[in-house]
Parts: sequence; structure tokens; C-alpha cells
Amino acid sequence: MAGADGDDSLYPIAVLIDELRNEDVQLRLNSIKKLSTIALALGVERTRTELLPFLTDTIYDEDEVLLALAEQLGNFTMLVGGPEYVHCLLPPLESLATVEETVVRDKAVESLRKISQEHSPVDLEVHFEPLVKRLASGDWFTSRTSACGLFSVCYPRVSSTVKAEIRQHFRTLCSDDTPMVRRAAASKLGEFAKVLELDYVKSDIISLFTALASDEQDSVRLLAVEACVSIATLLPQEDLESLVMPTLRQAAEDKSWRVRYMVADKFSELQKAVGPEITKNDLVPAFQNLLKDCEAEVRAAAANKVKEFCENLPEENREQIIMTHILPCVKELVSDTNQHVKSALASVIMGLSTILGKDNTIEHLLPLFLAQLKDECPEVRLNIISNLDCVNEVIGIRQLSQSLLPAIVELAEDAKWRVRLAIIEYMPLLAGQLGVEFFDEKLNTLCMAWLIDHVYAIREAATCNLMKLVEKFGAEWAQNTIVPKVLGMANDPNYLHRMTTLFCINALSEACGQDITTKQMLPVVLKMSNDQVANVRFNVAKSLQKIGPVLDSNALQTEVKPVLEKLATDTDMDVKYFAQEAISGTRFTLASLHISTKSDLPF
Repeated sequence: MAGADGDDSLYPIAVLIDELRNEDVQLRLNSIKKLSTIALALGVERTRTELLPFLTDTIYDEDEVLLALAEQLGNFTMLVGGPEYVHCLLPPLESLATVEETVVRDKAVESLRKISQEHSPVDLEVHFEPLVKRLASGDWFTSRTSACGLFSVCYPRVSSTVKAEIRQHFRTLCSDDTPMVRRAAASKLGEFAKVLELDYVKSDIISLFTALASDEQDSVRLLAVEACVSIATLLPQEDLESLVMPTLRQAAEDKSWRVRYMVADKFSELQKAVGPEITKNDLVPAFQNLLKDCEAEVRAAAANKVKEFCENLPEENREQIIMTHILPCVKELVSDTNQHVKSALASVIMGLSTILGKDNTIEHLLPLFLAQLKDECPEVRLNIISNLDCVNEVIGIRQLSQSLLPAIVELAEDAKWRVRLAIIEYMPLLAGQLGVEFFDEKLNTLCMAWLIDHVYAIREAATCNLMKLVEKFGAEWAQNTIVPKVLGMANDPNYLHRMTTLFCINALSEACGQDITTKQMLPVVLKMSNDQVANVRFNVAKSLQKIGPVLDSNALQTEVKPVLEKLATDTDMDVKYFAQEAISGTRFTLASLHISTKSDLPF
């Protein structure tokens, strides 16, 4: 189209300009999303000479339009003529990297990082690196924050002179007057350290890390903790003690709880980065302090890392460290005043049993598990129950069964339906671990009670739960234990409960097999086709379609077909519709059984 004659060649850009100036934001947004189509229509040369200058000079719009533009330009390399001309994309992206809205700047930086890889080393120095310098020395903090994300992508591919300039710019931004810029620099410190030569990591990065970790703003200090993980992995073991550990110790005792929280949150990564010796001497005491921290958020973050921290301890003295230093803190957390702390601990504490072995689990951990199973907070009890498989591997679940039952019953009857829902989801796991006898004796009634819960999501989950239990315990168990109770609900005065019968039959038919479905379930479904409530009748039609593939051709012909024909003439439109759907489905089922639909199924 670039070579077309007359005004026709201007049409795409004219449409774009018109739509970009339209008062309707959605039209402008759609126009930006079609930029690639317009660029294709214009051709590479006119895209470079007309479209990009227009976008650079005249775009000032809603943030969502600018965001879409920043994203589009990151994929524009081939539309401007390939890597040779990729530098043409820099001016509009540079403008977008300086706007006030953070998400737009971040997307522009993401696109700049992407296209930086498509610059040749020469173009990188001639076009890209000057852009980074301009952003880094911009008057507004917005451009300086954007510059922080670009240093690491151009540093490895430029000359040593330019590298020195980049390091200097980064140093300047790390001590910028504006906290937002220092925060951006701190967030990219670890990433920048990874592309630097080791000598410069020691001479430049460590001093910047130390300064940022002592910044007056806690939002800067906590980001320095994140960078600590990357820096520690780059340094040889012998330098860690002198270069990193003083700052890390300081962060672990920082006056701001947010910084201590970040240390707790990154503790496992720090542990791997500094190695076993420093872990034993420095991190174990630090972890103890975090578990005893005065702020609940910090204790919860540390509690979350207990299992991971213990797993990563050096094997030769792991048990001794856990028993002497960690377990006493864990025992205190079990009765913590904050439910989030107890809940965080409950989600990981069971994992300690596989680390400490059978004897220690029975003597030291079992009392803690039992205490948590009686906790007043449902999330704590739930987290213990959801991780029972860890204990089952080590000591078997029978040790817990007496305390387990009251906890399960309480959760099953909890006022919050989401808690009830969560315990239902763990029931098949519990059933497998406790065995069929214990289940029938203690939990069967509970599972049936969920089927008549007043919340639909609970009834639905309970139906699914029954199917999983039948898959686990077998069709014979279902025939004796579950099916009679489910079918008994077909006579319930509440139509919602009668519908639950149908939902259960849908779920159980395949697991129970043809014999049980045909002899026990089908008669009940057929009888329910006469129900007074239309919702029940159309669910009968849906159920017949669902269980059709399980039934034999004789049952389909002689029992299902007449009922569906009757429902297809029902006075209710929905019943008619679903009956006709079921007839089509049944026809397909019969066809798959090699029965002639013309001779045998004339409906």
C-alpha cells in the first residue's frame, strides 16, 4: 500500500487520526489496538516516517490508551523494517516511559527491554544507551524511575567506557533525593548486580546495597533485602561474612516491621544463598527472633517458612538444631494470640514429621497437632486436616483419629459455608487414610447431611464427594451404604433435596456401573418424571440423558424412551426443551450401540 497512488494511500492513516481524536475512549483504544494492521497497510517506510512521528508528537490520552500503545510498540520491530530500524521505536516509548501513570511507564520499560535485545551492539551504544542516560538524568522522577529498569539490559553489550558511565548513573539514582527513584533503584539492584563483573559487584554494588539497606525510608530498605538474595549468590563464600552479613543482621532487627517481614518472607532463599555454615551461626538465631517478633505479620511470615527452613538445614546437625532452637519457638506459636500466625504454622507444621521421624513426631509434634485440632479458629483446624498425609506417612493417622473426629464434625457444621466446603474437599483423602470401617462408623452420616445443606455449593460439592468415595471404596460399598440413602431423598418434601437425588444419580451412575444404575437408580428417576415441580421434571430429562450411556439398549428402548416422549409434550417450556435435548442424546447413545434409530427409535 506504501506504493499506491493518489489519496487512497493516505486512507489508513486518516482513519487512525480520526479515530485517535474521537471523543469516545473505546474508539481510540480500538484504534491503538489496530496499529499493527495500519502499519502493515502503510508499509515499513511510511510507518517509520509518518506513523511513529505522529504517535510520538500527538499522543496525549487516557492511561488505558497509552498502556495499549506501550504494549503494541514492543511488538513493532518487523513493522518498521526489522532490527536494522528498531531504533525508530525508541522516541514514542521514551515519551511513554516518562508519563505519570505507573502501569504505563512499566509497560513502556517492558517494551524497551524487549526491543533492546534486537539492537546490534553498535545501535545499542548509538541509540539505546543515550536514551537510558536521558531518562536517568531527567528532571521528573518518573523518567528516572524508568531508567532503573533499563541498565541491566544494555550493560553486558556495550564498551567498557560506556559501562563505566552506566555504573555511575546507577550510583547516582541509588542516592537520588526522591524516595520513589531510590525505591526503583533498590528493586533493580539484584538484577543489575547479576550482569556486573565480580570486582564491580564488590566495589560498587556492596556499597550501594549497604546504603540502600540503611535508607531512611523503610520501603527502600525492604527492597534492599530482596536484592540481598541475588548479591549473596554472586559472591564467593569467604566474602559473604564481611560484605553481606552485617547488613543482613541489621535488616533482621530493623525498627520497621515491614523490613523484618521481608527478611522472614525471603528467609529460605537467603538460607540457600549464604550456605550451611552461616545458616548455623547467623540465620538460626535470626530465625528464632523472627518467630518471636512483636509483630504478628512477621511471626506469620516466619511461621510459613518453618518447614522449608528446617528442610534446608545441614543434614548432619539438622535434628539437633530443630529440637534445640526451632521447636521451642514453634510450641509457643501453637498458642499464639493471633489466628493468622496459628493458621500459617498449621499449614506447614505437619511437614516437620517427615524431617524428625516417627519417635520425635509422637513425642514432640503429636501434642502440638492435637492442640491445633482443638483450636478455636476453623482455618487452623482446616490447615491441619488438609496436611494429614504428611503424618500418615510417618506415624499413621490412627494416632490422631480420636481428636480428628471432633475437629472434622465442628468444621462440617461451621457457620461459614466456605469452611464447610473446604472440609468436604478433604473428605476423600481422609476416607482413604482412615479406612472404610472408621469412615462408615464416624463420617458417613456427615457426608449425607451435606447433601441437604441450605447452600447449593455445599450440596454440589457433597455430590462430587460421594462420587470420589465410591471410586475409592467400590460399587458394592455404594450399593449397601450410599445408594439407599440417596434414593430415599427422592420422597423429601423439599424439591431442592429431590433435585439433589438426581444430581447424585448423575454423579454415581458411572462409578456404580450398569447393574446398580438400571435396577436401583433408574426406577426412581422415572418415577420422579411425575413430580409437581417443573425444575425437578426437567432435571429428570437431563439425568436420563446423563445416565443413558450407562444403561443397556433394552432399558433405553422400553423405559427411558416413553418417559422422554411424555416430557417432550410437557406444559412447561423448559421441561420440553430438555426432554428434546435428551431425546437427541439418547438417539446418539443408541446409534453408538449399533441400533437402527429408524426402526427402533421413532421419535
